[in-house]
Amino acid sequence: MNRRHFLALTAGASATVGLSSFDWGTAPAIPIIDTHIHLFDPTRPQGVPWPTKKDGILYQPALPARYRKIAVPLGVVGAVVVEASPWLEDNQWVLDQAAQDKIIVGIIGNLEPGQPNFRQQLERFQPNPLFRGIRYGNLWDRDLAGQLSNSRFVSDLQLLAQAGLVLDTANPNPALLAAIVRLTDQVPTLRVIIDHLPQMATPQDTKTQKACETYLHELGQRPQVYVKISEVLRRVDGKIPQTVSFYRAHLDELFDRFGENRLLYGSDWPNSDQWLPFNVGLRLVRDYFMSKGQPLAEKYFWKNSIKAYQWHKRDSTQPG
Repeated sequence: MNRRHFLALTAGASATVGLSSFDWGTAPAIPIIDTHIHLFDPTRPQGVPWPTKKDGILYQPALPARYRKIAVPLGVVGAVVVEASPWLEDNQWVLDQAAQDKIIVGIIGNLEPGQPNFRQQLERFQPNPLFRGIRYGNLWDRDLAGQLSNSRFVSDLQLLAQAGLVLDTANPNPALLAAIVRLTDQVPTLRVIIDHLPQMATPQDTKTQKACETYLHELGQRPQVYVKISEVLRRVDGKIPQTVSFYRAHLDELFDRFGENRLLYGSDWPNSDQWLPFNVGLRLVRDYFMSKGQPLAEKYFWKNSIKAYQWHKRDSTQPG
């Protein structure tokens, strides 16, 4: 985000905090594929690595049946589960949960490229058509930038690309954006999905800000790079604005950078519950994208997800 857009965003903190004005009752129905949810169950005997017991909102089972009750009435027909655990066997646990509910169209697992057992582990999970890729980035004490000089790491990501799988990247910051530029130079056939880019903190110093703009420009030119318009909401002076006008400048910038064919919808459920209820976040982005017309909104809400994740429909309600 450039300084002008950052100032516009912060100035909007005084805007009216209220629900979006978009009238869902008169809107054409669009099937929605949610490309970012998490599944976990703290009641398991082994517990979970995340969330912790201190997370009063999150520390409860987040399973497909609970998600379905919240999301389906709002038009969601499918979801991609993104890893929430570095434990190897939790890849299988999530696949087992997904097998029981057809609302799950794919999962992004947690394997560690560059490790001696990566290829063996990939061979284990890849045959399952629900396994669509892995996530690697600023989480679980891992560092993408620090691994790009590791030939085994790069070779493993080349193997991931050859398998038709994707790399989701977590928790963006300027260093991660720079690393993604380098990565897509080294493995240009790998589809990369940047999670939660709207939530990235804006660099305050001019040098870093300009560098960040350069990285975004470079990534915007690379058709294999997708961006999730997820974690859009911001907390300002103790309040969370709910009008699209507050966020429009930032959303416009991302739209201009990456275009209508590479933006994806993701709710970040149940992590989103720490902000506002599921329907509020969905309503805000629906307001924004429907203002650009239904054909474009359909790209954001489901068509682009097929190109990015190459998921296969499991239910007649799912498009594609």
